[in-house]
Amino acid sequence: MENRVKDHREKHCWSQGELARRLGVSRQTINAVETDKYDPSLPLALRMAKLFGVDVPDLFIDQWEPSDDD
Repeated sequence: MENRVKDHREKHCWSQGELARRLGVSRQTINAVETDKYDPSLPLALRMAKLFGVDVPDLFIDQWEPSDDD
């Protein structure tokens, strides 16, 4: 899974700390999400998308496709 959280954060000129404050999480959580060390919960992903004014799939890109066997 690829994410574009850092791109959107930088577009808003927010530090990791500022984004964390706005979302009610730690700066370490934001760093872990941006470096793909942590997948956010669905509620956190939804809050991020709302804050940036985008859809969740615009922040978190999942390349997985179901196979014909599924």
